[in-house]
Amino acid sequence: MHRLRTCAFKLRPLTALQTVQNYSQKQSAAPRTFSPVRCYSAPVAAEPFLSGTSSNYVEEMYYAWLENPKSVHKSWDIFFRNANAGAPPGTAYQSPLPLGTSLSTMAQVQSMMHAQPNVEKLVEDHLAVQSLIRAYQIRGHHVAQLDPLGIMDADLDSSVPADIITSSDKLGFYGLDESDLDKVFRLPTTTFIGGKETALPLREIIRRLEMAYCQHIGVEFMFINDLEQCQWIREKFETPGLMQFSLEEKRTLLARMVRSTRYQIFFSIPYCLEHTTAVTKKESGNVLYKDLGRLNVLANVIRKELEQIFCQFDSKLEAADEGSGDVKYHLGMYHRRINRVTNRNITLSLVANPSHLEAVDPVVQGKTKAEQFYCGDVDGKRVMSILLHGDAAFAGQGIVYETFHLSDLPSYTTHGTIHVVVNNQIGFTTDPRMARSSPYPTDVARVVNAPIFHVNADDPEAVMYVCNVAAEWRSTFHKDVVVDLVCYRRNGHNEMDEPMFTQPLMYKQIKKQKPVLLKYAEKLMSEGAVTQQEYEEEISKYDKICEEAYTRSKDEKILHIKHWLDSPWPGFFTLDGQPKSMTCPSTGLSEEELNHIGEVASSVPVEDFTIHGGLKRILKGRGDMVKDRTVDWALGEYMAFGSLLKEGIHVRLSGQDVERGTFSHRHHVLHDQNVDKRTCIPMNHMWPNQAPYTVCNSSLSEYGVLGFELGFAMASPNALVLWEAQFADFYNTAQAIIDQFICAGQAKWVRQNGIVLLLPHGLEGMGPEHSSGRPERFLQMCNDDSDVFPKITDDFAVRQLYDCNWIVVNCSTPANYFHVLRRQILLPFRKPLIIFTPKSLLRHPEAKSSFDDMLPGTHFQRLIPDDGPVIKNPEGVQRIVFCTGKVYYELTRERKAQGKEDKVAISRIEQLSPFPFDLVKQEVDKYPNAELVWCQEEHKNQGYYDYVKPRIRTTINRARPVWYAGRDPAAAPATGNKNTHLQEMKRFLDAALNTDAFKGLS
Repeated sequence: MHRLRTCAFKLRPLTALQTVQNYSQKQSAAPRTFSPVRCYSAPVAAEPFLSGTSSNYVEEMYYAWLENPKSVHKSWDIFFRNANAGAPPGTAYQSPLPLGTSLSTMAQVQSMMHAQPNVEKLVEDHLAVQSLIRAYQIRGHHVAQLDPLGIMDADLDSSVPADIITSSDKLGFYGLDESDLDKVFRLPTTTFIGGKETALPLREIIRRLEMAYCQHIGVEFMFINDLEQCQWIREKFETPGLMQFSLEEKRTLLARMVRSTRYQIFFSIPYCLEHTTAVTKKESGNVLYKDLGRLNVLANVIRKELEQIFCQFDSKLEAADEGSGDVKYHLGMYHRRINRVTNRNITLSLVANPSHLEAVDPVVQGKTKAEQFYCGDVDGKRVMSILLHGDAAFAGQGIVYETFHLSDLPSYTTHGTIHVVVNNQIGFTTDPRMARSSPYPTDVARVVNAPIFHVNADDPEAVMYVCNVAAEWRSTFHKDVVVDLVCYRRNGHNEMDEPMFTQPLMYKQIKKQKPVLLKYAEKLMSEGAVTQQEYEEEISKYDKICEEAYTRSKDEKILHIKHWLDSPWPGFFTLDGQPKSMTCPSTGLSEEELNHIGEVASSVPVEDFTIHGGLKRILKGRGDMVKDRTVDWALGEYMAFGSLLKEGIHVRLSGQDVERGTFSHRHHVLHDQNVDKRTCIPMNHMWPNQAPYTVCNSSLSEYGVLGFELGFAMASPNALVLWEAQFADFYNTAQAIIDQFICAGQAKWVRQNGIVLLLPHGLEGMGPEHSSGRPERFLQMCNDDSDVFPKITDDFAVRQLYDCNWIVVNCSTPANYFHVLRRQILLPFRKPLIIFTPKSLLRHPEAKSSFDDMLPGTHFQRLIPDDGPVIKNPEGVQRIVFCTGKVYYELTRERKAQGKEDKVAISRIEQLSPFPFDLVKQEVDKYPNAELVWCQEEHKNQGYYDYVKPRIRTTINRARPVWYAGRDPAAAPATGNKNTHLQEMKRFLDAALNTDAFKGLS
């Protein structure tokens, strides 16, 4: 029973309960309604209550009795007292003696109950054996022979667990001695060491436990709170004779090891220096130690053509693709091949990754989820993920924990991942005892009840068996599982590294260590499974393959990075990887479509569904807006999503609280107020045969979830994948995903991605942690040149987008937000889109758009010019203020208050990057006598100023100064004092509208 797991091993108080439980296993009669009296007044053979669910009742009564004997009926009190004294359950029950019974009679009854003096010893011995078996199951891995070097034990555990039998004197821990070794004990149902036998001598029990748990495999699983799963693992590792391999399997394993080992030898320094030019010698050596493992995966698992790998080492080859490229051991790969065992096609994708360890974990999970989604694999039976980790990174990087916690969430689960940890017992130069506080690097996996299989990597057959079990576990339970390959790093971190500086004893031992291929070959030769000649022929055969591939690689003239794509999009581009056009159609919709989407957005499309009273008012307000042909921010978003669904585009919105929206504006998931967990997503009731809409609240994670959504967006260009921060300030905990994948992903890996980041941004007196999405950081990473005015062509707006690394916008109207979301899909290519979204504008009465701004023929406006009184007399305009986002509404309010609506023009730059040089020039030329001002609510060293100013200056050929109006430089993004916030705003608004406020600063 589960409760027994928390108890100590010497369980004398449980004798009564265990006696009942052991006895209950022998009973087969059907359970029936019972009371203590009826149960025990029946003959022994007719005690059916001891089987089935009734035993739970007995257990509850027993624990209640332990706490207070008076809390149970007198008959139960007598039964447990008698059973504890050694009476078998059939005789333990006694009717309560009638009142007035003499003391002598009671003494006679007690003496009868002690008439079987050996019963208690027998029960204790069997319980001791059960505890012994359990001890091996729980802690056997601590004494398993896992380390090929034999130096790991001191780092794992300073002493052997006291309850593991390493010598006969430890039998005393269980109240046993050497005389018990040849006694036969019945095996409990929680072990499979007996095979078909139900009882074994203690000596054989210990031997089989040692074989199961203390050899080259260590199994951690007893923390799992599912009995079926624990039993499954016990059966896989305890059943005698399971780890047997056929002759063919052993020969195949040897051949695979030859491929892997000889591939690395081919790149070894003596050999490599004979085959490479002087220019590439150093690079080859650098790859040798640090990254050959990944190249080995490419060659021998993914089966990337060897000549393509060798080409990466020829620095004379010209790159055929734009961008920076990346080192070869970061590149990904997509390959479809035949599995020769099953004769079926299998598609393998190795995801490109940066040197930021473990950052790729959630990306892989997101891509896996997307592949499952698009092929209808709802149970994860057709698509799965395998993550390879290093031991130091697996323990040290928090993203591992974040990724694990996505594993069982409904909208994020991939139905089980196999984690393989290459545990070389060192992190660059850092010993395990300095790199983690846990015994193993894999302990983080325990948080999701993932079994952990430690294995000595110098035992190839043990490795193969463990991996087979891991694959079967994933297939059976659709849960994560970890394989910990305990091995060693034969050389330093790279060719410049001398490991003897920091790990002298370890590397003395490593130098003595016989290579695993040679050890396994000798083992098979000793078994007669392979001959020396066959072994040598296998080596020669693969060496020849490498030589021929290297020769063919010399014929290559151009280096194609696109051949290393991990997520190709067949049919989306032309055959040479170019967009099919450089145009973008109108992003507007018909009046009928807008009305239909608006009706769905303002209604509950299912019957008998009770929504919250406040939500009724919100839906009514939406309906009224539709009648007035207007949209607010939430309705504009609804229009964009709903229209894309009609066009077959899957829309996925993820992030913290996105279903309702942080600011309670979205409400894409309705909750029945009378039925628990009954929900409705109106967006999925929009059109017949529409694409599905996924909206999902995420865990409280930015790094992991953004990485996941990035991976999801990799799988297909025909999906709008959006991640929304709760507040834009919090995105920076995902900075590694933004810097390494989103910003530079295409440049490094020729891999486009259309992910959308929604970042609620704006200084509104909410303090330094709820104000800024740090737009300056995104703009600083844009790849356009501030000093070059581009050539303006007919397709300039689209070509600008194609040439940039990402798009940064700050929309000021719902219509423009609507258009930019639709443009993201209608473009003939994909780029990441960063949208700084509003907070106060969500309900601002002026922040609404007319249907007229969303009809056919309308587009996203990169710049919105002033269409007020200033256009009547442009020459009389004294100042043109450029701005972006919500500060526009504050400027117009202040301009009206000062009566300057015909003197000051306010132009909104909606698309900050790529910068709309052409439209800014038109605005400047329109007002020839106006001063130029950039106004922002952010501090001067933050926000957009440092990005915008040089580009405006380039646009006007530096003919006029560009004045700054905004907050002074500061370390924090915003003040925490509301009064200070208002005073700062008043000052910079006044400065933006009045000439004398600048005092010569530009």
